[in-house]
Amino acid sequence: MQNNNILELKDVSISYTPGKNAVNKVSAEIKENSITAIMGPSGCGKSTLLRAINRMHELYPDIHISGEIILREKNILMMNPIKVRRMAGMVFQRPNPFPTMSIYNNVLAGYSLNGIKLPKSEKDKIVEECLTSVGLWDEVKDSLNKKGTFLSGGQQQRLCIARALALKPDILLMDEPTSALDPIATNRIEELLLEIKKHVTIIIVTHNMSQAARISDYSMFMYLGELVEYGKTDLMFTNPSVKRTEQYLNGQFG
Repeated sequence: MQNNNILELKDVSISYTPGKNAVNKVSAEIKENSITAIMGPSGCGKSTLLRAINRMHELYPDIHISGEIILREKNILMMNPIKVRRMAGMVFQRPNPFPTMSIYNNVLAGYSLNGIKLPKSEKDKIVEECLTSVGLWDEVKDSLNKKGTFLSGGQQQRLCIARALALKPDILLMDEPTSALDPIATNRIEELLLEIKKHVTIIIVTHNMSQAARISDYSMFMYLGELVEYGKTDLMFTNPSVKRTEQYLNGQFG
């Protein structure tokens, strides 16, 4: 594996029902410190593929996966899922701070859920660093003991990103993280992703093609479970090599 590939998907197929693949033989190499967008119409397998990268697909019954998912040269399908989820953080479509936890404890939730004990000084440092990295520290530093749910939608989503970053994952998986947010909050999240990709590789599922064009370095276009085209975003948007990609980008289906 070349040094700048952090993740390799090799012939990954995923099915919820025998004989029908939701994801069919997808292979791709993801570059480190980049943003990769996964695009495609609803039901094309985007989220299923994303969830497989941190083994969340296993929370569904009767799911079957074949192929290899290599993260930092280890096949994550052979690893302890808890370890995988520390390497691959996840941010969902709707902001979901843990409602019973304070802002402070939300950031540290990954440690407490994994039974990792830290001295108070270390906790304070992680909370400040992570909230600063998502541009939230100055807004909430005097309210750290309040519940995360009192924040606005955009702030809640930044808190969820801080929570995912706290365990220092290698890769950050995001499933339409701005679809529930207004344009101003969306813009702040996009600016944030461009900043944090210096430290963490990001894969983002998005329905929003203009968002993919604005922030991603690479794009994957999926259709009916298959990877139709994968390459540099600017090239794909200006000169797609597959007719179906061109039709999708021009709004002819989706």
